[in-house]
Amino acid sequence: MNIDQLNRLSEADAITVFGQCCGASAWAERMAYARPFEDLGEVLETAGNIWEECDVDDYEEAFNKHPLIGVERHLDPSRPRGNAWNDLGAKWTAAELKALEGTGRDVLAQLAAANRLHEEKFGHRFVVSATGKSAQELSAMLEERMKLDPEEEILVAAAEQLKILRLRLKKLLA
Repeated sequence: MNIDQLNRLSEADAITVFGQCCGASAWAERMAYARPFEDLGEVLETAGNIWEECDVDDYEEAFNKHPLIGVERHLDPSRPRGNAWNDLGAKWTAAELKALEGTGRDVLAQLAAANRLHEEKFGHRFVVSATGKSAQELSAMLEERMKLDPEEEILVAAAEQLKILRLRLKKLLA
């Protein structure tokens, strides 16, 4: 997709496309309303500005739409979802977690259990820009994040979500 195509999407399709980049509905709606964009730089700047204006509820909505790493890693991006744009998020997630392919079931089970503990402690899923990271790297990051207090963790997770949505916007407009 290019900028012109993005700018010409219907409002509903634009919201759906942006929703694949970030699961916070308020963010996706505001991005759709911010069109037209001149170039990728403007898209990324606007995305960051809108994300910074989001609140904790928006963050948690986005976080909880991520797969639980170690559990939901086998997403089927070819499965029809009723809207052509809905496949993007599943494809991107599968690519972002590709480094986990070949990881043993016991390691994945440990990672999934640690993710559940994180969710119990903080009330939202562990969010990390996982592209290229092994299960061991993710496990170490998760362990460090478990040491944070809830206020610190939400800010770290929000920064990770911003990395993810920027990466996905770049993929969208590649």
